[in-house]
Amino acid sequence: MGARQEPHYRVVVSDSRQSPASRFVDILGSYDPSTDPPTVKLDLSRTDEWIRKGAHPSETVRSVIERARGPKA
Repeated sequence: MGARQEPHYRVVVSDSRQSPASRFVDILGSYDPSTDPPTVKLDLSRTDEWIRKGAHPSETVRSVIERARGPKA
């Protein structure tokens, strides 16, 4: 998503048996790296639910999830 030189990403759940360009199963949130600090809007409860169901986040999405959870205490 976004425009040239202005990226904006959606965090989605997709079926690994389908083409990466195919339809997604669920939208979990968004990530906008162009703001300072980068904006992360992520539904953590639905994210955790999909991970419990067996979803495997990519390394990039895993870092976005950690950013959404905030600093560890």
